[in-house]
Amino acid sequence: MATYEQIQERIERKHGWVAQTCWIAHCKELKGLRVRQAHNRRGAREKPCPADKRPAIFEAFRHFEMI
Repeated sequence: MATYEQIQERIERKHGWVAQTCWIAHCKELKGLRVRQAHNRRGAREKPCPADKRPAIFEAFRHFEMI
């Protein structure tokens, strides 16, 4: 499984923006992938991934054969 840093680098190279780690975690949850609890999380997700950013993150998941 790819690291968050690898996913961020892939998205930045291909799409020109950097995905926040909380967006990646949210997309992993949407696809049923395992996500560990962040040490600084206070309950409900404060920054869910915007709908327009999800396709690029899902593409990175497919690239790294996570889905």
